Amino acid sequence: MANVLLTRRIPSSVLSLLEAEHTVDLYTGEAAIPRDELIRRVAGKDALICVLTDRIDGEVLDAAPTLKIVANIAVGYDNLDVPAARQRRVIVTNTPDVLTEATAELTWALILGIARRVAEGDRLIRSGGWNRWGLDFMLGMELRGKQLGIIGRGRIGRAVAAKAPAFGMRAVFAKHDMSLDELLVTSDVVSIHAPSTPETRHLINKRNLARMKRSSILVNTARGALVDEEALAWALSEHLIAGAALDVYEREPGDQALFKDFQNVLLAPHLGSATRETRTAMADLAVRNTLAVLNGEEPLTPVR
Repeated sequence: MANVLLTRRIPSSVLSLLEAEHTVDLYTGEAAIPRDELIRRVAGKDALICVLTDRIDGEVLDAAPTLKIVANIAVGYDNLDVPAARQRRVIVTNTPDVLTEATAELTWALILGIARRVAEGDRLIRSGGWNRWGLDFMLGMELRGKQLGIIGRGRIGRAVAAKAPAFGMRAVFAKHDMSLDELLVTSDVVSIHAPSTPETRHLINKRNLARMKRSSILVNTARGALVDEEALAWALSEHLIAGAALDVYEREPGDQALFKDFQNVLLAPHLGSATRETRTAMADLAVRNTLAVLNGEEPLTPVR
């Protein structure tokens, strides 16, 4: 039997599959495992199953010289130092495909929510501030006939685009259909679905925000690092765009003080894959990757 460190609780039905074959050290804290505890507990482990809030770098890997696999319960893996893992012959896996539709659905929930000012209206009623109705009251943006500009043509970006006709929108992709500049200038909704890499860090910056329509909406369900949050707060304060909907942030979890005073910003706590079905499927895939590697087999979804 191998020794496995699991840094977050997973559904019992999935955990039982792992415990049936190996010894599992489960961190049961509600928040992310503290780094010093991660380094201490990973020592002597053969496998590490982690989540996106765990930073797995050379220091962590060196603490576990017997480690064979790091299975990330996420499709993105910017929290992992993949070159450092490869250098130490540690296999890295992620969980693509299983969260595509859930994240696409959440993207549309944010688009609709900010376009039709749903959260803003909810706050108004809860505070007792709804005291009138009028033809000009809380007007939002109708989606039909508008252009949805998508940055990132991966699985999730394509799934979001596939749903656009249901709302009467035309979906276009940066680089594939037009340049990023043209997409920003012409799109009514800009939705980000690109991976987080050094090249995409702060892809949405002051310059690019200034190119967007004043009536446009920015949506980010990818990774927080793709948006310069200070630049976004500036663009909102200068009324350069109509609003933003964010599910991811540069610091997670954290105090998103930059956006708290903007009524035209919809904030969600990284809910992209947060359905029972999807989170269970993600954990299951991470466990199956781990079992495969520990059994001397090829992983199902290796990070290449």
